[in-house]
Order: sequence, then C-alpha cells, then structure tokens
Amino acid sequence: MARKPAVMYRQVKGMAFTRRKYMGGVPNNRITQYDMGNVREEFPIVVSLKVKNRVQVRHTALEAGRIAANRFMNKYVGIANYHLKVRVYPHNVLRENKLATGAGADRVSSGMRAAFGKNVGTAARMERDQAIMTIRCNPSGFNRAKKALWKAAMKYPTPCYIEVEQGQELVK
Repeated sequence: MARKPAVMYRQVKGMAFTRRKYMGGVPNNRITQYDMGNVREEFPIVVSLKVKNRVQVRHTALEAGRIAANRFMNKYVGIANYHLKVRVYPHNVLRENKLATGAGADRVSSGMRAAFGKNVGTAARMERDQAIMTIRCNPSGFNRAKKALWKAAMKYPTPCYIEVEQGQELVK
C-alpha cells in the first residue's frame, strides 16, 4: 500500500489567519522585491505563471522562485529588457504545534494542551488558475521568459502552467 506524502502547509484548510495585530512574533516576509527589471518601460508581450490547483505557497518558496526567474532573465536578456512582477503576497500566518519526540518526550510534551501553535511562517493562498508571477518582455526575449517561468515553477509545491496573456500574435 502506497503512502501519501506529507503536505503540511500546501493544503488550504480552515479560515485564513491574517490579523498580525493580535499575534506576537510573526516571522518576517522573505520576499525582498516584488518588481524587478525595467519597471518604467511598456513591453508588448506578457507571460504569466499560473497554478493549476488551489494551494498555499510559503514565502520562502515564493522568494526561491523569484530569485530563479530573475537571475535567468538578468543573465540572458539583460536588466533593461524585461519586467518581472510577483503577483501574490503571503498574508496567511502558519502555525505549528511542535511536539517532542524521542526518549523522555512524554515528560516534556504537553500534547494537546494549549495546542494553538506558534507562528512559523507565512503563506500566500491561491485559487485555481491564479497568476503567481508575470514577465513582460520584447519578442526577442519571449522564449527566455518562458524558460525563466518554468525554472520558477520548479520551486512551487503545485503543478503550474505558463500562459501568454498579451502579444500572442508577436511570437508566432
């Protein structure tokens, strides 16, 4: 019998827990920038990375995908020839009730007493077909933009697809 892998924070369960005002010690957001490249110029082609399923993506995974896509575009297209935008923000605070394991854990662990949990990170809740990030570029950088989004998709815990939102007629 095959075991299902553990998907701790990937599944969207329960109400969103977003009111930071009432909780102490929420870890900082790891995403350092949401707009990269040339933010002033208008580009004719818009390519987006979208999720196939309803999912939560942690802020660390969002940052890893952003770094992978931005580094690839910067290296092969140049910083002046694209605009990359991360389109989700990790609002949802994740909690974990850590339980001790191993020898003597029964004396240390409190089990389900005060099981609300401690804040361990944040995540962005996304609906099916929602865009995670978008790259705007010239027709010469279209294939590189698709490759950059594919590299970013490898960092996320759900299947993703790439959609050309604007400029299909320019790349055929």
